[in-house]
Amino acid sequence: MKLDFRPAQPEDLEPLFAFNRELIDAYEDKTQIDRGRVLAWVRRKLERHLSEYTCIWADGQKAGYFHFYPSDGEVMELDDLYLFPAFRGRGIGTEIIRACCRAAAGRPVVLYVFVRNTRAVALYRRLGFCVAAQPSTTRYIMRREADTP
Repeated sequence: MKLDFRPAQPEDLEPLFAFNRELIDAYEDKTQIDRGRVLAWVRRKLERHLSEYTCIWADGQKAGYFHFYPSDGEVMELDDLYLFPAFRGRGIGTEIIRACCRAAAGRPVVLYVFVRNTRAVALYRRLGFCVAAQPSTTRYIMRREADTP
């Protein structure tokens, strides 16, 4: 499978927002959050940072999105890795994560994941991430230390 990467475009805002909303609805404890406020924050974040997102294309079809950026001077953050259902389970996520870890240029990589998203947690563990913190009952911060040369 040939993967290509292109910058996100304005028309990618709604699919990205839908991915976020689906995960929040599936995994967040809605008794502990103001769903409307959270979704409004997500939309603002996407609007502000859309130009930093990357579209994943697999064999000429849009397969998903990710956002990989320097979180601070020390770490890189992999944020919002989403694949459309038809492209899940085909190794694309693994390839993206490995590429991001290589591109981190000697820095650790961190990400947030829902505790109940057991498939994602298992994938990250298999790729060398460990739980570094649990900032809420529903989320982990996972971290992968920098590769040594």
